[in-house]
Amino acid sequence: MITPGDRQILRDLAKEVAHIASLPIMDERREMWKRHNRLERIRPMILVFPEGSWGELLPRSNLQCEGERARQIEWTFRSRIYQYEHIHDDMVIENQWIVQKSIRNSGWGLQPKRIPSTEARGAWGFDPVLQDAADLQKLKWPEIEYDPVATQRSLEEAQDLFGDILDVKLKGMHHISFHLMSQYCHLRGLEQAMLDMVDNPGLLHDAMAFFEEGHHRLVQQYVDLNLLDLNNDGTYHSSGGIGYSTELPLPDYNPDRIRPCDMWASAESQELAQVSPEMHAEFALQYEKRLLEPFGLNGYGCCEDLGDKLEDVFTIPNIRRISISPFADVEKCAEKLQGNYIFSWKPHPSHLVGDFDPGKIREYIQHTLDVTKNCVVELVLKDTHTCQNHPERFTQWTDIARELVMQ
Repeated sequence: MITPGDRQILRDLAKEVAHIASLPIMDERREMWKRHNRLERIRPMILVFPEGSWGELLPRSNLQCEGERARQIEWTFRSRIYQYEHIHDDMVIENQWIVQKSIRNSGWGLQPKRIPSTEARGAWGFDPVLQDAADLQKLKWPEIEYDPVATQRSLEEAQDLFGDILDVKLKGMHHISFHLMSQYCHLRGLEQAMLDMVDNPGLLHDAMAFFEEGHHRLVQQYVDLNLLDLNNDGTYHSSGGIGYSTELPLPDYNPDRIRPCDMWASAESQELAQVSPEMHAEFALQYEKRLLEPFGLNGYGCCEDLGDKLEDVFTIPNIRRISISPFADVEKCAEKLQGNYIFSWKPHPSHLVGDFDPGKIREYIQHTLDVTKNCVVELVLKDTHTCQNHPERFTQWTDIARELVMQ
């Protein structure tokens, strides 16, 4: 239950969000994203995702609500307000509250295990549960179950709280992303997965084929249960972009029954960053391409350097957004992408730790802007695990980037 006091705090915050969403700049940004996503080179777009640094920007100890559910909502509202007030990127603040349909997934049969770190935010280790081919028999294809009663309860709660202030929308599956190699590594261990490409390729192929079939079945269940929803809006896409689009849904779409061809989807294989293009294509991309084929527009990649693999990435059906990692040769990538795909550049997040050097950051961003003049570029600052308790660095970084892209 949300107490009267918490309710008033949430309603006041909802009004702040609604005010921000009503500003003309939000309409301008929305239209710019639509043009950008259809490959018009208007200017490089900027997105900033503090991710791991949010605990330093917006500590939960500063929240005012008492109940845990209310505190979750409060934090979400305050993060939107903070984004607008302190991070001057191209994020669109919408006058919306999304209620996620209650959808249960039975899982894949085997539950990954981890070796925890002794440090609060330390790295965990893999604890493999897939030891040999016999363990593949323990895998199961996931089954989806929709709970309309729980969904309706959540919808009514949100409508009662602030339905007169925000547009409360019900959505099903609207972020579609495939991570097959990550699934395998979580069950098998990263080091062993690398060895399997040489010592036990049959096991790896069998597992990837199982995952591919399982994801095909998942998507089909979403279709059969009518659980897909459009993501041609502010929905996060691929590894950093957002989905505003005039190309999706397709002209013949039925708003009451969304299809994969009306949606964005994405895939990535970060674990294969150091693997040859040939092995990447054999052990991951061939499976990912078949999963992405039914979707209207696709993205690929995350933090892995795809510079030597771009020719293979270009063969993905309906590929539109390609991640260019902090470790990639941006000049080489720009020559290959030209204006045919979105050059989704991930600037190095390490610039926000240690000695913050505005001059170095300016030079670093300017170099990429110089070599991508013929590209459709977005700057997506993410994977920022800490800013060392200097929240102002996000503002400074974004202001530098904005000054440069506006020139």
